[in-house]
Amino acid sequence: MPPFLTDDRPADALDLHIVRAGAWADWLASAPQRAWIEQGGTSGKAGTCVLLPGPDGGLAGAVAVVPDTDVVWDWAGLPTALPERTVAIVTDLDAASATRAALGWTLGTYRYDRFKKSDARFATLVWPAAADRGRVARTEAATRLVRDLINTPAGDMGPPELEAAARDLADRFGAEIHVTVGDDLLAANYPAIHAVGRAAAKAPRLIDLRWGDPAAPRLTLVGKGVCFDTGGLDIKPAAGMKLMKKDMGGAAHVLGLASMVMDAGLPVRLRVLVPAVENAIAGNALYPLDVIRTRHGQTVEIGHTDAEGRVILSDALAEASSEKPELIIDVATLTGAARVALGTELPALFCNDDDVAQALLDGGRAEADNLWRMPLWQDYRPLVEGKTADLTNSPEGGFGGAITAALFLESFVAKGLPWIHIDVMAWNTRSRPGRPEGGEAMGLRALYALVSGKFGK
Repeated sequence: MPPFLTDDRPADALDLHIVRAGAWADWLASAPQRAWIEQGGTSGKAGTCVLLPGPDGGLAGAVAVVPDTDVVWDWAGLPTALPERTVAIVTDLDAASATRAALGWTLGTYRYDRFKKSDARFATLVWPAAADRGRVARTEAATRLVRDLINTPAGDMGPPELEAAARDLADRFGAEIHVTVGDDLLAANYPAIHAVGRAAAKAPRLIDLRWGDPAAPRLTLVGKGVCFDTGGLDIKPAAGMKLMKKDMGGAAHVLGLASMVMDAGLPVRLRVLVPAVENAIAGNALYPLDVIRTRHGQTVEIGHTDAEGRVILSDALAEASSEKPELIIDVATLTGAARVALGTELPALFCNDDDVAQALLDGGRAEADNLWRMPLWQDYRPLVEGKTADLTNSPEGGFGGAITAALFLESFVAKGLPWIHIDVMAWNTRSRPGRPEGGEAMGLRALYALVSGKFGK
């Protein structure tokens, strides 16, 4: 059961009336508490929530104003706007709005409290009758998983702990899991993952989770799992390093998406590949201008040791391509350039298939979980060519950095395979209802809308 949703309606439950902003004037004209509401100066603007008095001076109920066309976040402020008691929506809602109401409500109660207990108090919502409970539950659980993994300090969320989270997920859904650790990466031909992670005290690894009927259509998810990024020998300044516990945000996203796919029982052969490393500083760390080999066979010149995410993804994407799945999705906190272009709240989408890209964008709009498509501009491909190797991980000049990073990754995806790359911040820099400052699942609902539409029952 998602937090702060209940089947039980006690006798003293608070009735909550939902009014669309466009219908406020008509509703107010016939409301018994009209004088009370008008004296309070309530405008009827979407987002308004007013407590309603009863004839005995007690609390009779409440009214909340939502937009004529609501999204999930329009409901997320209500658990804190209402008293800490059970609330029942007494207005008829269609299935879509009822589902958004329940999901927004439970997401609005999220707090990361592993190390500091929250003193926040929330109202509890009686399940709206028409809500899709399974959808709400799997989306809330996946979002919480993503946020919790990202919010956990790097000292408690290194490659072994990320592996443990993946094993927990595999156990829950009966998935197979295989993990290749340390020097075994070299024996298994994952040299790029090993090269980036070898300097850390916690050994690098490739997490490989499989679930579903082997004969079903193949869906492969790849997530960047840099559990902390110092920048390597090209060390980051303190301000740039502070939030680098979130550099495994791509891994968190694909584990969250995998949980939704498995919970829904989608008829796919799911594979999840997470290269999990720390980009650390030690005597055996990568040097600038080192040349390393990759699983694909191409060589990479290390133009900058802080452009390590694309390096570990090269091995994972090459392995993802080997089975020729119907769709490959990778998610990564990859470039600051994407944040400069689009800000922190709008993930950058790169895709080599126009129909797949459009379906994902449509899903994002429907779920209020938007992305913005950017071009795989092939005229920039010469920029990712190396001087002493096939490729460079850090083109000169720095312009178009999100595009050149995507082009680097595309070099490891087999031609003809539909592929999505999402460059994501994975962090809320400000707090809004349902979206507190900290780790965030961005594009998760959009991705699930895509895969459930493409592979659904």
